[in-house]
Amino acid sequence: LRLPEGVREVLEIGPGMGVLTQYLLENKQHQTSVVEIDTESVAYLTQHYPALAPRIYATDFLKQDLGALFPGQLLAIIGNFPYNISTQIFFQVLAQRQQVREVVGMLQKEVAERLAEPPGSKTYGILSVLLQAYYDIEYLFTVPPHVFNPPPKVESAVVRLTRNQTEKLDCDEKLFFRVVKQAFSTRRKTLRNALKPLGLSAEAMSGELFDKRAEQLGVAEFVALTQLVAAA
Repeated sequence: LRLPEGVREVLEIGPGMGVLTQYLLENKQHQTSVVEIDTESVAYLTQHYPALAPRIYATDFLKQDLGALFPGQLLAIIGNFPYNISTQIFFQVLAQRQQVREVVGMLQKEVAERLAEPPGSKTYGILSVLLQAYYDIEYLFTVPPHVFNPPPKVESAVVRLTRNQTEKLDCDEKLFFRVVKQAFSTRRKTLRNALKPLGLSAEAMSGELFDKRAEQLGVAEFVALTQLVAAA
């Protein structure tokens, strides 16, 4: 964690038995809180880290309004994210992007690569575009299976997301999300075909941008595309 300016709250997702938590608590430059859905882990953390007890939130991060837990506070999030919900965690981060200024997480290597990929890659997709619109993403390093016990069947990786300077996109953001998701729904088709369900006329989709496929567009081009859709 680098803790961007103004961030003094660190939230760990899924601390388990506190392997990472103990090191976070040693750093007095920030206040550590954890969110853990497993009752046995909550009991263990409460017993072994009594000072942390008031900041142990026994809840599901995916359903949690961070503004209710940390009113008016900017946040950094850290964790060894459960592989089966890592994508959902990042969609939750997106939904609360004004508050979450940094994320450092370990997740499945395949997902980590997808987040950081540039346009043109086969793994570049919906989450790549949406996150890159608001965050600078760094693929930090790969974690091989043998460092875990038991070792998983897949490689892991650590990524860092740092909130960029874009407070709001230069378009209707709800429509932006909808356009990105629809564009990738049939990623092998041109945008002219992929965006037909949005009800655009042939005239509205006559521009060269509609000859491209979703995976060829960066954030700026998706913003321009959203503006065209909004004006149609």
